[in-house]
Amino acid sequence: MEHGTIEREIHIDASPEVVFDVVSSPEHLREWWPDEAEYPVVPGGSGRIGFGDTWMRFTVVDAAPPRLFSFRWTHEEGETAAPGNSFLVVFELEPAGTGTLLRMTESGFRERGWDEAKTAAEYADHVTGWDFYLPRLQVYAPKAAA
Repeated sequence: MEHGTIEREIHIDASPEVVFDVVSSPEHLREWWPDEAEYPVVPGGSGRIGFGDTWMRFTVVDAAPPRLFSFRWTHEEGETAAPGNSFLVVFELEPAGTGTLLRMTESGFRERGWDEAKTAAEYADHVTGWDFYLPRLQVYAPKAAA
């Protein structure tokens, strides 16, 4: 089985400008994904996101409103986020009718250097996570626009 990239495509009933804010700003992110988020929304901006008592490093790669937001996450404290030590998540946004088509990809599973069992487990965990959190994004973004 291939465990290279997770890809999802969803329609959101909000403008690309609103969706960009919802997928990029820590205040909005906390409403649909992590419990806590602390980072500047600028390329190279570094911080962290938290799920319960678990904190993960988070580094913004690109922020081009309202069409693209990407970040690397899960790298170790003290390490610079790079291929091989973190996952890359990319949100591409494009207008679609009165809403937004969001394409999300997460990659970097194979590049971590893990054995097949660890790679498969991490990949499956992230698939389950995105399948849970992206529908929350679809519900939250229109509320944020109101």
